[in-house]
Amino acid sequence: MRPLTEEDIRGAFVNATDEQLERLPLPGLHETIWEDREFLGWRDGQAAQLGYLVHWDADEERPVGIVVRAASGSMRAGIAAMCSFCHSPQPATQVRLFSTPRAGESGRNGNTIGTYICEDLACSLLIRRQPPHLNPPQLIARRGAELLRRVQNFTADVMRTA
Repeated sequence: MRPLTEEDIRGAFVNATDEQLERLPLPGLHETIWEDREFLGWRDGQAAQLGYLVHWDADEERPVGIVVRAASGSMRAGIAAMCSFCHSPQPATQVRLFSTPRAGESGRNGNTIGTYICEDLACSLLIRRQPPHLNPPQLIARRGAELLRRVQNFTADVMRTA
């Protein structure tokens, strides 16, 4: 992922309200290892149900961001679940249903979509956490490209007006 500035991030959101943008907490950008990320995802420390995703749009060469909201309940402990972005199987308590308003008037009218995502929004890190002998660079590159494609498809659905 190419690095993002605070200005890039604040200008990227397609479904945030003015109030959300005003309160938008930023992650530690100076601590981010950009080359190990397909997207930047973080949770809001002051509003625990909120999360934020920002990635580069390959077609338009600009960052795109969406605000997501975690469901209040979690899946039952003791079962497995899979994140729809990174496709990593894990305990169900580490995957959460996130919903997000669609961009524009549709979202202002209450139209939302949702999907199951890693609770900490750290899919980029999760696809790299396997033992090195099981995760050669070409496998990580392929998993990263697939992850980014799924995130881009989800944000494209958020921006779809019809």
